Amino acid sequence: MKNIDHQLVIIGGGAAGLRAAIEAKKELDDVGLISKVRTLRSHSVSAQGGIAASLANIQESHNDSWEKHLQDTIEGGAGLVDKDAGEVLAKNAGGNVIELERMGVPFSRTEEGKLDQRPFGGHTFPRALYAADRTGHAIVYALYGENVKLETTFYDEYFVLDLMTDGNSVSGLVAYDVRAGELVVFRAGAVILATGGCSQAYQLTSSGTASTGDGLGMALKNGIPLQDMEFIQFHPTGLRDKGILITEAARGEGGYLRNDRGNRFMEKYEPESKELAPRDRVVRAMQREINEGRGIDGKDYLHIDLTHLSSAKIERKLPTIRELALDFANVDPLEQPIPVQPMAHYCMGGIPTDTTGRVQGKEVQDEWQNLYAAGEAACVSVHGANRLGTNSLLEAVTFGKRAGRFAAEQAKPGISGKIDANLVDRYNSRLNSLRKDQGSVRSHELHDGLKETMTEKCGVFRSSEDLTEALDIIHQLQKEYSEKLVIEDRSDNFNTELRTALELGNMLEYSEVIVRAALEREESRGAHYRTDFPDRQDEEWLRHSFFYKNSSGKLRYHYRPVRNST
Repeated sequence: MKNIDHQLVIIGGGAAGLRAAIEAKKELDDVGLISKVRTLRSHSVSAQGGIAASLANIQESHNDSWEKHLQDTIEGGAGLVDKDAGEVLAKNAGGNVIELERMGVPFSRTEEGKLDQRPFGGHTFPRALYAADRTGHAIVYALYGENVKLETTFYDEYFVLDLMTDGNSVSGLVAYDVRAGELVVFRAGAVILATGGCSQAYQLTSSGTASTGDGLGMALKNGIPLQDMEFIQFHPTGLRDKGILITEAARGEGGYLRNDRGNRFMEKYEPESKELAPRDRVVRAMQREINEGRGIDGKDYLHIDLTHLSSAKIERKLPTIRELALDFANVDPLEQPIPVQPMAHYCMGGIPTDTTGRVQGKEVQDEWQNLYAAGEAACVSVHGANRLGTNSLLEAVTFGKRAGRFAAEQAKPGISGKIDANLVDRYNSRLNSLRKDQGSVRSHELHDGLKETMTEKCGVFRSSEDLTEALDIIHQLQKEYSEKLVIEDRSDNFNTELRTALELGNMLEYSEVIVRAALEREESRGAHYRTDFPDRQDEEWLRHSFFYKNSSGKLRYHYRPVRNST
């Protein structure tokens, strides 16, 4: 077993983790970044459409301002956005985007040479800066290059199992080196969780296979609450049956959604904003069209039509979308509409933090001394009940930067914590038992059961009956996981079956929270729609949910009011 020390350790190699490392390196010489995949394969590279900022660079947005961006964010989030966090997001957006441009992000430009901006759903003005339809890819590569220049230490293909804690302080973590097949202990003065989203709990998802919510599982193991987990965003336009995103930029550039009759049906549901309504409204309209038999050929998908757009526009602004449609649907969007369907995309909830990125505990004034979180794994509550498109990359770089700055201050005194030998022994035993026990159920079987359950019973539309059934099924899957799981691959090096099983353990834990939080919230708000409680109820439910495990492993919860709500 190896021991490695760093002043600061960041878990996660996406936009939030990379931006945190850059900021931390201004104060620290010694920063380590751990990723369970190759850093440049982190899911942030999949973000396509853009990053929001009220730069007012084009004529259509000359009256834009950060205050209007904030108001759109609050309204899009169905009132559940914490205003102080939203203000940090919107007010600093312009400066943070310009920093990215100076790091080398090749944003698309107008003919005058300004950074171009296009419309996006829920935004009053065109404020999405973009690099064609590869914005996340461009940002991650620029941030990675900056980290290489700053000599950040990278640990690729290390799967973090747990944190080493003492009260509300973290001394490091225990990780599994997938390549070597051994445990590694990292000690650190501070830790940042930037482990990404959790949409792999669903059958149809635009998220990559690495989006298994490992940071959420770690949080629950250590008594840290998860906030607002009932709010799972479904993206309206995933390529049919493929788990591939057709960016919202396709609608921002003028694409139409059509049903089996060829009707542009969003005119009926959202007569003013049409396809550019917030995602929760668009996805419910699409699902209603499908449920009422107006899917294409009566099936579970619809069309996004780009055929009226010029070939020059598609080649310049949506080249990847055309490639994806050709390669995976055998459709040329210049001539035919693209088959699309709603799919799980983003989690508005996560590990609760303040605006510095510091992780919050179970009580109102309770916080962790040197543990921070940023990106989709965190919930600083800038998205509320429904995230606006292009605010995710903005959140990642804004609060990744802030977490890096404030965590560096905590890490400066150096490393003082002891190695938790009991924790290391426990995980060594667990890994050995998984590889040696003769169980009867493989992880993919349990994972398939979880995906089917979450999709069918905790999807776009929800009910008490479905959610109660889902909870019972998840409890049974948890029981089978603990008692019957078998790993057939006995090897040490690159045992990806073992890593998949460890990921599944986290998924079963936070999926229970998603379902339970959805069951307890007896209203409809944003991405959470209850058919048995279809109305929004601000008087009772304008509040955040907090779910956590007590010392005996039982799920407990309480609620807190929205900060500075408007």
